[in-house]
Amino acid sequence: MSTETPVVVYRKRRGTELALIIVASLFGIGGFVITTINMHGGLPAGLIGVSLGWLALCVIAHLAVRIRAPYADPVILPCVIALNGLGLAMIYRLDQDPPASTLVNGQLMWTALGVLLFVGVLFAVRDYRNLQRYPYVLFLLGLVLLLMPLVPGLASKANALNGSQIWVSVAGMSFQPAEVAKIVLTLAFASYLADHRDLLQLAGLTIGRVRIPRGRDLLPIMVMWAAAVAVIVFENDYGTALLFFGLFVMMLYVATSQIRWVVIGGVLFLIAAVFAFNFVGHVQVRFDSWLHPFNNPEQNGQVISAQYGMAWGGLFGRGWGLGRPSLVPLAQSDFIASAIGEELGLTGLMALILIYGLIVARGLRAALTSSDVFGKLLAGGLSFTFALQVFAIIGGVTRLLPLTGLTTPFLSQGGTSLVANWVIVAALMQISHAGRRPAAAASNPDPDMESAPTAMIGRVEP
Repeated sequence: MSTETPVVVYRKRRGTELALIIVASLFGIGGFVITTINMHGGLPAGLIGVSLGWLALCVIAHLAVRIRAPYADPVILPCVIALNGLGLAMIYRLDQDPPASTLVNGQLMWTALGVLLFVGVLFAVRDYRNLQRYPYVLFLLGLVLLLMPLVPGLASKANALNGSQIWVSVAGMSFQPAEVAKIVLTLAFASYLADHRDLLQLAGLTIGRVRIPRGRDLLPIMVMWAAAVAVIVFENDYGTALLFFGLFVMMLYVATSQIRWVVIGGVLFLIAAVFAFNFVGHVQVRFDSWLHPFNNPEQNGQVISAQYGMAWGGLFGRGWGLGRPSLVPLAQSDFIASAIGEELGLTGLMALILIYGLIVARGLRAALTSSDVFGKLLAGGLSFTFALQVFAIIGGVTRLLPLTGLTTPFLSQGGTSLVANWVIVAALMQISHAGRRPAAAASNPDPDMESAPTAMIGRVEP
């Protein structure tokens, strides 16, 4: 009997992806049509133009994958298109309530930019492993982006919401630097941990069965902890702090397979949480709205309205355009999950969570199939970013957790988050392609080199 390990050969599955994309694109178009019928009694005036434009964006994304990442996972992109389309449909539906607005037009523009950047990353980054060369530069850049709202003169007061200062304004344009920082810091973490995971596993003082890390190995986690505390105290944004610190601790555990890093991270998180609860008034307000929202209806009106809306929606929802989701403040951004729960019901909300689960699962599968440590850590970190962000924001809306200021990926109105998440998807597609392609193709990572002439290399004699 042969003892050789069988080689798994993946097919390209681009035809399957195209079929799934067509189905997924119909979710957003269907929401657009049903909303207009229910609210205005007829088909939308620009149905053909909007539908063709949306399908064109979807096909452009598919063609880019077919050309530059033909062995990539066939499920991730259709899931993203389904979520993005449903988000556009829900923002359009919220625009119909008085006072009428046109927020969906801006979201469409940001979606187009996100798809173009998705295509650009696929074509520009020929080998994602080249990004592993600059861990410390990326780490410093990520910290600068994370703490940028604290720089005098850059903070955008117009976009400061509920006491949180997470926006900056440059040349009249406002954006959330934390959305870019999550990509940069994930790259930095993956690069650093790929280079130092052996030291993190083996170095340190051993007492019995416990290995105590060296001070120099604890320095990165202490820097991230200090940055998280600064975000909580000065930016009043513990959602972002939770996301980045949790991401770093998770990637430490994946890199080393040692529970001690989770324990250290958990202790540091509890210290920060106790400090924030006792000395940061904004955190106390969030905890009060989580545990006792009805004790102060004036302060917690947003959370209360969301609870009533989802309760009114019930299991199957009121239907597109038949509810009152606009009664919840910021329903198009922070509380878009409650709008979906009201009009599509608990069933629709659970379906959305399952789609997010598919993206996370396929991203983790890309990490498992990757042949290099950097790719494994990068895919795992980006997937965990989606998982933690969705858990935190939907958990906050449903009162499973205290409310955070995070966005719901691909659904919430907002350009920075949408564009950044499209870039993350491009990275996952590249890692998946590299892990799934056959060994013969992997030996020639650049498709443009396939037509290059063959060079004869002389044998070196010993």
